[in-house]
Amino acid sequence: MEYKLQKPVHGTIGTEKYTCVIEWRNGQFIADEPVKQGGKDAGPDPFTLLLSSLASCTLITLRMYIDRKGWNIPKIKVNANLFQTKDGDNLTTYIDRDISFPAGVTPEQKDRLLEIAQQCPVSKLLEGNIKVRSYVYHEEDVDKKLKYTNDEITVVWKPELCKHSGRCVTQLPKVFNLKTKPWVTMTGADTETIKAQVDKCPTGALSWYAQPPVS
Repeated sequence: MEYKLQKPVHGTIGTEKYTCVIEWRNGQFIADEPVKQGGKDAGPDPFTLLLSSLASCTLITLRMYIDRKGWNIPKIKVNANLFQTKDGDNLTTYIDRDISFPAGVTPEQKDRLLEIAQQCPVSKLLEGNIKVRSYVYHEEDVDKKLKYTNDEITVVWKPELCKHSGRCVTQLPKVFNLKTKPWVTMTGADTETIKAQVDKCPTGALSWYAQPPVS
C-alpha cells in the first residue's frame, strides 16, 4: 500500500462555525459552509472542493494531451455540478461535467478529447470502487501490551486497539511482518525509520518511547 500523497491533507476546525483550515504540501486554505448552512462562506464548501478536484483534473489531463498532440487550443472550460436522487435507502449521485472549447476545434478533436476527459485520474477514481476508512487515535492505557526493543527505543503494540490499517506491514515490511514471530523485527530498519513509521499508526495501537541511556 502506497499513498498517493507523500504528505496527507490535514484539516482542523475550532469553535468558529464552520471555518476549516486545510493544509496541503505547499500551504493552506480555508473551507467553509455557505451562510444558509450557518457558515460565513469564507472558503469553498466540501461539495465545491470535490467538484473542483474533478474540474482541475479534467483540465490538466486535457492540456497534457493537447500539448502532446501539438493542437492549437488555447483555452478549455469546464463546468461541474452534481445532484442526488434517493430510492429508499439507496442514494445515487450524478456528477455533470460540461466541457467547452473555443471555435475552430473540429468535431473529431472534440470527440477524442471527451474520451480523454473520461480517463482523467479523478474521473476513474469517482467511477471506481471507493471505500472510506476512518480511524480515531486512542491514547488510553490497556492491559495487554507487547514490547519490542532495540538499543534506542521500545515499540509498544496494543493489540486490542489495532484496526489493521495495513500501513505498518505494507510500508515497512522489513520491520512489521505478520508472517514472522515476533512480528516486529527491530533490526529491520534504523531507529529513525521505525519511529517515523510508528508515528503513522492511525489508532494508537503502535507507539514508541526512548530507551533510557545505559549508565
